[in-house]
Amino acid sequence: MHKILALFMVVALKVSTLPAQNTAWNRHVIDSTNSGADGVRIADVNNDNLPDITTGWEEGGYTKVYIHPGFDLVKQKWPSVNVGRTPSVEDAVFVDLDNDGALDVVSSTEGDNKRIYFNWAPNNAIDYLNAEKWKSQILPASEKAIQWMYAWPIQIDGKNGIDLVVGAKNKDAKIGWFQAPKNTRKISDWKWFSISPATWIMSIMSKDMDDDGDMDIVVSDRKQGETQGVRWLENPGKIGKQKKEWVNHFIGCKGLEVMFMDLTDLDGDGLEDVIVTEATTRKIVFLKRLDKTGQNWKNYSIDIPEYMGKPKSVAVGDINMDGKLDLVHSFEKADEEIEGVYWLSYNNAPTDSAWQWHKVSGPIGIKYDRVELVDLDGDGDLDVLTCEENYGADSKGLGVIWYENPHN
Repeated sequence: MHKILALFMVVALKVSTLPAQNTAWNRHVIDSTNSGADGVRIADVNNDNLPDITTGWEEGGYTKVYIHPGFDLVKQKWPSVNVGRTPSVEDAVFVDLDNDGALDVVSSTEGDNKRIYFNWAPNNAIDYLNAEKWKSQILPASEKAIQWMYAWPIQIDGKNGIDLVVGAKNKDAKIGWFQAPKNTRKISDWKWFSISPATWIMSIMSKDMDDDGDMDIVVSDRKQGETQGVRWLENPGKIGKQKKEWVNHFIGCKGLEVMFMDLTDLDGDGLEDVIVTEATTRKIVFLKRLDKTGQNWKNYSIDIPEYMGKPKSVAVGDINMDGKLDLVHSFEKADEEIEGVYWLSYNNAPTDSAWQWHKVSGPIGIKYDRVELVDLDGDGDLDVLTCEENYGADSKGLGVIWYENPHN
């Protein structure tokens, strides 16, 4: 009897020391006071080496900024500021538009609003959380009856301030760039140049895809049409040509409903790959890059269990600190039985079709969005930052939230 009890105690001790891979992570709320949190983007706005956040609240009609409060207070609600009234905001991103050292926020709006807003930050750092010191302006060149979906700051023409690559959705959708004028505060001087038709832009990233020294544009284009799939647009290099349509190169998933994507060297061969989730056949797709030309790719599909919700976002990082890259995946249309956020690990190689799925969010939450992997609590592992905009009937949603990685 004593031997059996001793054996049971040893087994219980070993089990208790294993990571809680099938237990939901602790959830911490950054903000849940508004309605329709729709996407998270991060930057360090105050040079304290901690990640700050901007989010558009689509139904609430505001764009907000959240300042990391330090590790001791990170599990509480964060200090925040409404930076602008932005109806139907779909995306918000940090960018220093006027080179004054203060990070402004650009808001892209869809619905019936169809405008881009420049939310100008106060020059004095001590005023950053003072909403009265922020100033919002509509970008005149954006008033084109287009539903703006996603913006990416990038220097295109090599002069003046940073430019903006922006993509749209639905009728007359385009992807193109707004050229910064000499005086970026003179908002009427910003000019728009379309570089490609589009259907519904979900992700935009800038990378040198053909190893020629300039930055190209990588996009996931969601809806049915000639441009649907994951593709990259080749920067022509010369300012005159940059104002015209760029050459399109498909990477993969042509004809599939691709959602959010990530770019990273998933298999460690020195070439940056694309990982994207798609809702047509309900897969995560590993688009393996084969050479530096950007022309040759190989597709590997990662299975999503049939009972899970609609695929939404995927992000790459070493979640359990074993030296191998993992995935974090979010879903729409979750419920009490279909959870909204998981992390995945592979057994043999990232080209495996069957990965191991581990809980993150638990059963609370319905419509999750874009994911950022970042160490928010300073313990050395990657936490999951995201938002949820539709939890329960007549609810504002869980809001801007993060899940505490239990592995360290």
